[in-house]
Amino acid sequence: MFVIFTDTDTDLTPKRAADYGYHLISMPYSYDGKTIYPYEDFDEFKDKEFYDMLRGGVLPTTSAISKEKYLEYFEPYFKNGDDILYVHFSEAMTMTFTNMRAAVSELHEKYPAANFYTVDTKGITIESYIIVLEIGELYKAGKSAQEIIEWAKDNVLNYSCYLFADDLKFFKRSGRVSGFSAAMGTLIGVRPIITMNAEGKMVSIGKERGKKNALNRLLAYMEEKGEDVKNHPIIIGHTDDDADVEEISAMIRAKYGEDTNIEVVAANPTAGSHCGPNCLGISFRSVKRD
Repeated sequence: MFVIFTDTDTDLTPKRAADYGYHLISMPYSYDGKTIYPYEDFDEFKDKEFYDMLRGGVLPTTSAISKEKYLEYFEPYFKNGDDILYVHFSEAMTMTFTNMRAAVSELHEKYPAANFYTVDTKGITIESYIIVLEIGELYKAGKSAQEIIEWAKDNVLNYSCYLFADDLKFFKRSGRVSGFSAAMGTLIGVRPIITMNAEGKMVSIGKERGKKNALNRLLAYMEEKGEDVKNHPIIIGHTDDDADVEEISAMIRAKYGEDTNIEVVAANPTAGSHCGPNCLGISFRSVKRD
């Protein structure tokens, strides 16, 4: 028997995780000397309050979780004789997985028969979310860990994400976007367009002036890169940007039909600490990422 884990950087909430049987690893953020673990230190993420706090000048930081924290998550299941499959956000974006591997190595000394598998979604927030949903369906259907891993090898890079940023000081400070120019922030109304590449890194691929142009750019990428879009979920993620969510939802339905399967997700606070408020992105089934 195996259990499945994911982390809060994939935007999964406890309620959504329960739909598939996922166990959640909480990725922390800090501000004002406090470190907060989503869904451990609070039950519900109040995204409007959080992003209003950022608008007010708060600049949270993020950090890797410790080896000891990973031990707390995993040991009860190894001790019970379960294997673990962990579907996680992009390893290329963090050092936290070094601590994870140290914890698993220590646990294997105590529980040598236990197996630990991982799937790197090579994404974060909604791009990870859509893959986590697909794997959750496989898990519910009774697929083995090996079958899920094989599916991931063939399919992870067939999900894409495109987003635009609004307040550029957050991305400037995070340094997590390749090709991102902080100078864009001096141009009024200019919004960088960002994607996740095949290495699982965020890359700036252009810019648009004005939100309408940025929304059209996202939809154009879906039209160009989309593959079998109608038979898979389309995820819209945002950082308290309801008006643009409504507009791009209408644009997508006008293109693909009123019955299009759209799910709207509030970006988790840990990832949101790096992009700030008023960002919006879409994730969908696509041709392979570059």
